[in-house]
Amino acid sequence: MNTDYSVSGHWQGDFDEAGMRQWAENLRSQLHAPQVSLGLVFMTPRFFSNAEQVLEILRVHARIPLLVGCSSLSLVAGNEEIEDNAGVALALYSLPGAELHGCYFSQPQVEEADGPAYWRLATHIEPDHTNGWLAFIDPFHLDSESWLRSWNESYPASPVFGGLSSGVFADQTTQVYLNGEVHEEGGVAVSVGGAVTLTGVISQGCTPIGETWTLTKVEQNLIHQIGNRKAYDVLAETVNKLSPADQIKARGNLFVGLVVNEYLDDFHRGDFLVRNLLGGDPNTGVLAVGAMPRAGQTMQFQRRDAAAAKEDLRELLQRSREQLGDKPIYGGCLCCCNGRGKNLFGKSGHDAKLVQKELGEIGLAGFFCNGEIGPVGKKNFLHGYTASLALFVKK
Repeated sequence: MNTDYSVSGHWQGDFDEAGMRQWAENLRSQLHAPQVSLGLVFMTPRFFSNAEQVLEILRVHARIPLLVGCSSLSLVAGNEEIEDNAGVALALYSLPGAELHGCYFSQPQVEEADGPAYWRLATHIEPDHTNGWLAFIDPFHLDSESWLRSWNESYPASPVFGGLSSGVFADQTTQVYLNGEVHEEGGVAVSVGGAVTLTGVISQGCTPIGETWTLTKVEQNLIHQIGNRKAYDVLAETVNKLSPADQIKARGNLFVGLVVNEYLDDFHRGDFLVRNLLGGDPNTGVLAVGAMPRAGQTMQFQRRDAAAAKEDLRELLQRSREQLGDKPIYGGCLCCCNGRGKNLFGKSGHDAKLVQKELGEIGLAGFFCNGEIGPVGKKNFLHGYTASLALFVKK
């Protein structure tokens, strides 16, 4: 691992003040940079009662000026995805010339957010002072869709990466962390500005099938016509043109991809917002989808399975590496859907290992989410079944 800019580690044991103090000091000693700019921490629910103590130990003994994170049942550290009895994951980042600002926000603020100026006043960050955001949100007590809609208004050109925390589902308890504070509702966000920017990969786990089409009749989430034909007929024809093997793969795994930026000359993987295909009626020809598409929008059917997810992530990582050229990657944060991992790929570590293979060994930490946040085109969305990878890179 390149330890000039970032390191990550995993604490498997239970709460142990002396042991965790030594662990934090050891991890800090592995980072060759003179100072830490940012720490990301993710913890499993068995640390809930000791969370404030853990944060304080890490801040003091790893010498972290800004520490953010959240809870999750499964964690990412380096090239490992720890899905059972995971413990604590911590990454330390040295980000030369970065201007970082962390903030906490709540559901009452989301409800009163009334225009582009609201979040700028609340965070004290103007759009030209941020290059992107990392956000971690409690899914049970904050309306993340409404929050993201208003955040997009305040910061229309800024990418947001991150995810929704997980914890004790039975009593709907999760935690989000900002420095020494533990919150059981709301969200935390970090603005990355100055000489460091946020870029990344949003891999929605699908491969396109068939050709691109134009939606010609739409009513709310119901697609009546595609290319002036019954929508169901176009779907049936698309599936029937697949090989018998691909038809079997597509069964129960079909989705709709909607183009976000219609001004592109060509549409490629990564240009589509993937949403659920909820059902179809062969009699009326109508398809129901988990989105609000519009007439005139370009769409393409998508198939999601392990092979498609692997192909999608690999291709997007390779494209990202080419676009970055020789710019150094200071580190990353990987937020994976809790439907990925060994549930999808049959073994743990798929996404984290592929990131390290394609981008080189970088300090990487993250967690398995109840929903992932990331941009498609120039707009940020909530996703499912997705790997959202944020990369800290030189601006």
